[in-house]
Amino acid sequence: MSKPVGPYTPIMSAGDLLATSGQIGIADGALVEGGMPTQFVQALTNLKEVLESAGASMSDVIKTTVFLVDMDDYAEMNEIYCEAFGDHRPARSAVAVAALPLGARIEIEAWAQQT
Repeated sequence: MSKPVGPYTPIMSAGDLLATSGQIGIADGALVEGGMPTQFVQALTNLKEVLESAGASMSDVIKTTVFLVDMDDYAEMNEIYCEAFGDHRPARSAVAVAALPLGARIEIEAWAQQT
């Protein structure tokens, strides 16, 4: 699991709910190269690792929020998102933002329910 880039906890529990902090496309302490697609794949990998650290999986996710620096990336984000979640379709919001930490192009946070 990647070290947080700020003073926060990557995942917290509240009863049987888990809330993750936003995950960006960092590996080995640096943003991966290749723009939004490779950053999103890495962010989803980071999300999966954070969930697994608490005994959960992507299939336990009930809600996500995706933050995009450029809404023109929305269609491509959807393709990558669907690959990552398969037939599981959590509730989701997608929001345009002016900027993200470390110059990231995309960020994802999630809520999961432990079963």
